[in-house]
Amino acid sequence: MIDPNEPLEVQVVRQARIIEALIGRAERSHELGGSAYSLFQSAIALQAEVWEKTRTLEEALDTLGRASGELEVAYRSRERTEKTLADVMVAMEGGFALFSEDRLQVCNRLFRQLLPDVEPLIQPGLLLEDFLEALRTSRHVRREGGRDADALMQLSTRRRLSSFIIPLRGERFYQLSLRKTGAETTAVLLTEVTDIVRQNRQEKRLLIEGQEHFLQTTFDHLALGICTFSARGEVQASNERFAELLALPLSLLAKGVSLTRLVEHLERHGILQEEGVRLVFPGWFKSVLRGRRVQRLVRRSDGFALDLQAHGLPRGGFVVTVMDVTAQTEAADLLERRVQERTAELTEANRQLQRHAKEQAQTEDALIQAKEAAEAAHVSKTRFLAAASHDLLQPINAAKLYISTLRETVGSDRARDTVDRLSRSFASIETLLQSLLEISRLDSTGAEFNITSFCLEEPLRSLQEDLAPLAAQKGLALHVEPSSAWVRSDRRYLMRSIRNLAVNAIQYTQSGRILIGCRLRGQEISVQVWDTGVGISPENQTRIFEEFTRLGEGGGGSGMGLGLSIVQRACRHLGHEVRLQSRRGRGSMFAIDLPMVRRPGEMRSVNRAQPVEPMSPHGGLDLIILAIENDPDVLHAMTQRLDSWGAGVLACASTEEALTLMEDIGTPPDIIIADYQLNGEDTGVQAIRALRAAARVEVPAIVISARSSKDLLQLGRDEAFSVMKKPVNLPRLRALIDWKTRPQVA
Repeated sequence: MIDPNEPLEVQVVRQARIIEALIGRAERSHELGGSAYSLFQSAIALQAEVWEKTRTLEEALDTLGRASGELEVAYRSRERTEKTLADVMVAMEGGFALFSEDRLQVCNRLFRQLLPDVEPLIQPGLLLEDFLEALRTSRHVRREGGRDADALMQLSTRRRLSSFIIPLRGERFYQLSLRKTGAETTAVLLTEVTDIVRQNRQEKRLLIEGQEHFLQTTFDHLALGICTFSARGEVQASNERFAELLALPLSLLAKGVSLTRLVEHLERHGILQEEGVRLVFPGWFKSVLRGRRVQRLVRRSDGFALDLQAHGLPRGGFVVTVMDVTAQTEAADLLERRVQERTAELTEANRQLQRHAKEQAQTEDALIQAKEAAEAAHVSKTRFLAAASHDLLQPINAAKLYISTLRETVGSDRARDTVDRLSRSFASIETLLQSLLEISRLDSTGAEFNITSFCLEEPLRSLQEDLAPLAAQKGLALHVEPSSAWVRSDRRYLMRSIRNLAVNAIQYTQSGRILIGCRLRGQEISVQVWDTGVGISPENQTRIFEEFTRLGEGGGGSGMGLGLSIVQRACRHLGHEVRLQSRRGRGSMFAIDLPMVRRPGEMRSVNRAQPVEPMSPHGGLDLIILAIENDPDVLHAMTQRLDSWGAGVLACASTEEALTLMEDIGTPPDIIIADYQLNGEDTGVQAIRALRAAARVEVPAIVISARSSKDLLQLGRDEAFSVMKKPVNLPRLRALIDWKTRPQVA
């Protein structure tokens, strides 16, 4: 029933009314009747409530008393603060006003009386913006170009922390400052700064005068002539150097003299010239007044060169500078003459260089042509040797056949010795020719290689069987360590390279032994040839791989010096590294490093069509052999050799003759031996095909060729004929004939 937020006086009145109502109710209840006990209970309850309300009322009266005391203290404190503020405001030298919510609350006398025409407006409740507007329009405020009034208006609209100097009439100055002292309270201060402003202006004036003196002193000591003009073209300041360089009297450079008088004087006396013509100024200064920069190189009538420049100034007017550039001009002229002379010299030198370059280009063209001719000659030589291998080997092949036949016919020892010597001479010729042809094939761009995987065991064993007699003739021990390693390479070229290294070791070893073996080096196999020969000095270990190089260190070599060159060329094509270790007098070790491969699951021959040839059989050949050879001498020698073996030989020179002979005898031969290159486009392969087609039987066949190319070997495998290389190895031929004509076991 009583709101605790209401004032204490209101709460006390309401409590009194509540008590009075309760007492009246008790009295009315007593008058209405009831038992004495119920009345007694009601009186007790009513008395308890009265006591409670009385206690509450006493507490409220006590609280009201304390609040009244505190309020009295606050009123006294406020009076003291207002009195102190009034005393402070009176004691302040400047004007002070306090605005709350943009309305004037209090101010001092100076603030009110500063501007007489504004004083009537200075009353409590005055808006701050109205005060600033009245200040802006006051007749006592001195205006300087309207800037002060505009600034006051901006001050009234921005309403933030600001200060501004207000100039008053009579050369008095006040600083107006606005300071925010609270969220809704602004303090305005008016402080007189007349003395400070006057002192600043005095210092500024003195500084300007000092700067003018300093500037003039600087002008006078410059080597550069300088003169400044106002926007109306009147002299402002100049130095003596300006008058000296332009030959002007000092009277024309007095302050206020117009530019027109200076120009008239210069033009009248013809003092300045530009490129030999009298200088005309009007166009110059029109450009300068438009804000452009003008620069001219002119000469005085006495020959002095001057650099004349005119620049516009930021606030109007312009400055003219003159500099004596006679020395620089003369130096530039001298430099230009020297440049011209140097240019002429360089032009001549360039002409000479062009002539030399042309001669050099002609020389280079000649060298290129000579190089191309040499390369063409090399290619021609290579092609010639490759193409002529058949014709070169034909007579040697015939000679070997004749010598073989002759050895079996002579009876005396002396004649047999002569035949043996003759056989060795032809063997040397054959070796040399084979080496030359091998090099030509390796140097040609179309060198063919048959890269396969094979086991080293059988080739190394064959190598030992071939070289053992040669080593035995010199009393050397030849030992080949067997190896079951499988490698990937061209079997023919690899074994030819190992054979050349072994033969070379035998030739240059006088005593001791030769060892051929294999060593594992990571994922590679190193085939090594060791000897106990004379060794190779360090300076010769590179030279020995050149063609026709025989060192003669020990006098053991008898070859032509081509073996190691063939080894290096072949291994370079195959990607195998060739290594050499040697000590003079202790022997040498040559090694060929080649990739090792896994052993295949099934042993297969590299050339299934080429059989493993057995040893030469004894006894005669009871066979009909059709021999096809276009060279009469070779055909005659081959016929005699086959006849000596007991065979019946049908000799012819072409496919057509072979077909005629087979038709005449009415039966196919037992075996065909055909030279690959016949007359014209006829070949031994065509002859075998034609004979087999005519006989309707796959007659055994052997093709003899000077070049056993990869394509020919593959063709032999495809068409079931064997390929032998010229010159023919007769024991191998005898064994091959016997093997190919042997009856096949079903």
